Amino acid sequence: MTFRPALALLLALSAMGVHAQSAPDASQAATSPEPGRKESTLPLKPTAAEAQAAQLSARFLTRFHYQAQPLDDAMSAKIYKAYFDALDSEKVFFTQADMAKFEPLKTQFDDAIWNQDLSGPFSVFNLYVERAVDRMNYARGLLAKGFDFSGNESYNFDRKKAPWPKDQAELDDVWRKRTMNDWLRLKLAGKSDDDIRKTLDKRYANYVSRVRQLDNEDATQAFMTAYAESTDPHTDYLGPRAADSFDIAMRLSLEGIGAVLQARDDYTQVRELVPGGPAAKSNKIKPGDRIVAIGQGESGPMVDVVGWRQDDVVKLIRGKKDTTVRLEILPADVGLDGKHEFVALVRKKVTMEEQAAKKKVIDVKDGDVTRKIGVISLPTFYQDFAAHRAGDPNFKSATRDVARLLTQLKADKVDGVVIDLRNNGGGSLNEATELTGLFIDTGPVVQVRDARGQVDAQGDDVPGMAWDGPMAVLVNRGSASASEIFAAAIQDYGRGLIIGEPTFGKGTVQNLVDLDRFGRGASEKAQYGELKMTIAEFIRINGDSTQLRGVTPDIAFPKNGDDKDFGESTYDNALPWRHIDPAEYKPVADLKPLIAPLTQKHEARTANSPAWKLMLDELAQYKKLRDKTDVSLNFAARQAERKQYDALQTDFRNRRKAIFGGDGSDSTADDNSGDDGLNPNERSLKSELKSEDAAKKAKDTPLDEAAHIVGDEVGMLKADSKLAATVLPYGGKKIDMAQPQTAQVPATPAATPH
Repeated sequence: MTFRPALALLLALSAMGVHAQSAPDASQAATSPEPGRKESTLPLKPTAAEAQAAQLSARFLTRFHYQAQPLDDAMSAKIYKAYFDALDSEKVFFTQADMAKFEPLKTQFDDAIWNQDLSGPFSVFNLYVERAVDRMNYARGLLAKGFDFSGNESYNFDRKKAPWPKDQAELDDVWRKRTMNDWLRLKLAGKSDDDIRKTLDKRYANYVSRVRQLDNEDATQAFMTAYAESTDPHTDYLGPRAADSFDIAMRLSLEGIGAVLQARDDYTQVRELVPGGPAAKSNKIKPGDRIVAIGQGESGPMVDVVGWRQDDVVKLIRGKKDTTVRLEILPADVGLDGKHEFVALVRKKVTMEEQAAKKKVIDVKDGDVTRKIGVISLPTFYQDFAAHRAGDPNFKSATRDVARLLTQLKADKVDGVVIDLRNNGGGSLNEATELTGLFIDTGPVVQVRDARGQVDAQGDDVPGMAWDGPMAVLVNRGSASASEIFAAAIQDYGRGLIIGEPTFGKGTVQNLVDLDRFGRGASEKAQYGELKMTIAEFIRINGDSTQLRGVTPDIAFPKNGDDKDFGESTYDNALPWRHIDPAEYKPVADLKPLIAPLTQKHEARTANSPAWKLMLDELAQYKKLRDKTDVSLNFAARQAERKQYDALQTDFRNRRKAIFGGDGSDSTADDNSGDDGLNPNERSLKSELKSEDAAKKAKDTPLDEAAHIVGDEVGMLKADSKLAATVLPYGGKKIDMAQPQTAQVPATPAATPH
């Protein structure tokens, strides 16, 4: 069954702790109650700590938010809508009768928070769990009889705007069609009826098991997220588990065994190993191994973790550096009754290099000349704040990593540089400022406007540049917040070209509030989580906000059409765009003379590019499939559609083979292998990893074209010294940095753009 955003809460549970590369201190694990069993105790009841965390969050949001709003009946109504959207946006669990029962809560959620009484929100969550289990069991019951696919029914899988089912009969019909569609997808993929029954029954049973593992923290997380995001789209409540994950994502390091884990059936499975980590160095653990039990220290008791939530398994594996954790493993290459193996590992600090900045060089041919264009891909603006404050000389920082890579690219004698920020959702505001400083001498980078209307210009005070040659920034709709600060500053200074799609349009600054510092009375060991709260708005140095409008590229690439569903402009409660006085800055160059001729060269090249034409055709197919909201439940009709789809994919593969060579599997398309009817965790791990590896190696047509554009710029500047003096920074004067630039960390992590 393809679960859409209605089940985002549950899907988030499945993804928690994927980077399970850290573990708790052994002594803590020995004295703490054993976490998570197969099922939580229902109905769930809020704890005093959770109720206090809700009230603490309200105190901050109503007093210190950038646009503080009272927590009253009006806000309660917003929370009510957001909460039900989070739990059941597709209207597949609750009926009109359920909603009538909960109607009084529309004006009571504010009282629930202020009075530290979350029984109302928890009653909704408990019914959600009950309904989810009931619906899956209903779907399982339909499998024995099978379905008739000769009729003319259709299934609308986008129910966001649909009314709530009026009664149980209508709800049953929705689920009958959902289950029919699941069956039909497998049937079209060539599965037999018996295989289909087994696959779907196992899928639905696993779903029931995961739903029954939802706990208090999940309920609190869902409700408080609804409140936080009702104030603005980027304010969030982070429960203890979510706060830990956020912290790990920002510092890109943790202390543990260096294994990426995933849930599969009742097991937590090793998905991949981090190079250089304890698990990889041991040579005793490999992808596909299943963790059966975990022991702390040299002789602590082994705790059976089969059937546990993945984040609870991760919690036992995490721990302090140089402590020991013992794993009982069911090897990947043996059956369920195979011999178990035991591995003892000493936890170490592990860096998640997969999310760190990376470089490569693209050779661009211009007639008989080959130009070398360096590419630095930056997935996020990360920084390990705690390590930097502690004086660790090797603290993790996006700016430090990019400076190092630029030094290497200069040694490679590249002619130009592309900074690839596609799908970079942001990170540290300070990192965005410091990173900009690698490409300008000194000056303001961004203006920050606080709730009082006061504006502070933040900038680069370190003289010199790490790179003073031609450069471009590649962006798309997924480039947000800190990415937009960097791209906007580069554009305003005339320092480099902005290439790609219009960006996300997030122009707000968030700060983290550690609620543990303020909670009291519930328990000394209680954890309250964190509040990621909007405290300011950032505005580019030319005075324009990036809010809602984002950054407009100098040279535009085709949009993928996601802007209708994705981006700041899609939020009902997004802050408005604004303009303020510009900061005092002076552009370092004027790129306007470049844009028209480079655009002409780009359009002429892509008009005759088979790779670009293939990308456009694949993009058109993606848009067509994305805009489709219903499907036929008639086998013959779907089979005809499938044949058309397969023929189109075969054509795409043949064209890729002709263009790129190989077997034609390289693609920027989302799917080139047809619909096998399976969910991701139902495919073999080997096939998943193979597919991901192919995606990483796939030809990146937009990036190649961006490199060509910079190559064109290099050629123009070499041919025209007067033009070079206009478009290169400071008239082409060399301003190298004496030492690698490092980020200066403020007293608190002042901005998180997620």
